[in-house]
Amino acid sequence: MAGSLFRTKSIDRLMADGASTGEHALKRTLGPMALVALGIGGIIGAGLFVRTAAAIADRAGPSVVLAFLVAGVGCAFAGLCYAEFASMIPIAGSAYTYSYATMGELVAWIIGWDLVLEYAVGAATVSIAWSQYFNRVLGFFGLSIPWQWYHSPFQVMPDTGVNGVDAVHGIMNVPAVFILFILTLLLIRGTQQSAFVNGLIVILKVSIVLMVIGLGWGFINPANHTPLIPEATMHVNREGISHAYGGIMGILGAAGVVFFAYIGFDAVSTAAQEAKNPSKDMPIGILGSLVVCTVLYVLFSWVLSGLGPVSFFQDPKLGGEASVAAAITTFMPGYAWLSNFVTIAILAGFSSVILVMLLGQSRVFFSMSRDGLVPPVFSEVHPVYRTPHKSNWLFFVFTALFGAFIPDDIVGEMTSIGTLFAFMLVCAGVWIMRVRRPDLPRGFAVPALPVVATLGILVCGAMIYGLGWTNWLRLAGWLAIGMFIYIGYSRSHSKLNSER
Repeated sequence: MAGSLFRTKSIDRLMADGASTGEHALKRTLGPMALVALGIGGIIGAGLFVRTAAAIADRAGPSVVLAFLVAGVGCAFAGLCYAEFASMIPIAGSAYTYSYATMGELVAWIIGWDLVLEYAVGAATVSIAWSQYFNRVLGFFGLSIPWQWYHSPFQVMPDTGVNGVDAVHGIMNVPAVFILFILTLLLIRGTQQSAFVNGLIVILKVSIVLMVIGLGWGFINPANHTPLIPEATMHVNREGISHAYGGIMGILGAAGVVFFAYIGFDAVSTAAQEAKNPSKDMPIGILGSLVVCTVLYVLFSWVLSGLGPVSFFQDPKLGGEASVAAAITTFMPGYAWLSNFVTIAILAGFSSVILVMLLGQSRVFFSMSRDGLVPPVFSEVHPVYRTPHKSNWLFFVFTALFGAFIPDDIVGEMTSIGTLFAFMLVCAGVWIMRVRRPDLPRGFAVPALPVVATLGILVCGAMIYGLGWTNWLRLAGWLAIGMFIYIGYSRSHSKLNSER
């Protein structure tokens, strides 16, 4: 039994699967620029427009800038490892596929299951943020959605539940379910169409980010950056959970929170089976999108943290929701038009992030299904659109449940810790492959691999530590559920098991 847990899928078989054509093959339609746009579309969005404010309010204050640098460094190490794997194993599946080839079936299952946190739960996180900005857009026309219908049952309306006022709880987040449904339909129509729409949205988002940085720079209040690193204390968030604020642990915790923003570049690797020239195009797509977005993140977080005090971002009635637009309206007089424009652009940006995440999730389970680790329904391809349509619908139901009924900070941090765990395994896996199969051709090779892989594992591990015990428990519980499924279904249905 122990041997079966660590059996690996041969590189030759992986390459044969990737080269397959016919009814069940995915169409190769994506070039390097489309992949870069796919990565930027995944990165710029919720992490920049939502998690930045959350990290300022709950973790680090103005030192969120340093948190982005820490997260960017960890992401760079992991990105280099991803790039080598993607150029060597250009198969749909991301870290799951890489782990199957290097560390065995059990580890591959664990990471594949963990990637549900990264992609599906991540899509739910962004859909919640989308609903907040959507309600703000409705306000332009004098309309609004009742508070209860765009918040989860675990959230309480501000100024209720105190001083004798009955608490008003959310019921479900209807707009979040709506956007997930629309984008699932778009994905079922086909990746090429989705990539085209995403490319247009990326141009809009980057333009808006540059405008906010350029115009907002003159409104920075130096007092909001003093001290840059707040004194280390404990902070209790709106859900009553306490964690470190300020100091080194606050920066590490904030880095873990905003690391959510960096998952877009590894979503590019899940589209390897649809890249025209994966050995050349994948490293360009991964590293190109990473460099562009890291620079924008650092600049944007400096401007946002300089516009308003920490108390502004902590107050749900002020900057706690739709934070970027609220900060522009409050602290940049004369730029109400920019706030409105940014709100619309952020809606488009969030849509592209959800698109990338849903794409990545369906492609990971496509690979797992072909390996027998999850049921065949996840690899059934639409006869006309050639997309895994049934998988898309199943994950719509899953993400809609999270988006409708769970608060954004909980699902956001679950996504971050899942992403960090996946990155650690990829850093280890590329090192293992360098030792086991040095003969394989590599379109891109990580320089100083032992150093890069080790630092990647250490930096990502430090951010996991900074996220705190509540997130460790959520990750452990999620992985425990996954192990139950693996023992009960996946191990016996594995294609490698049937071939023995």
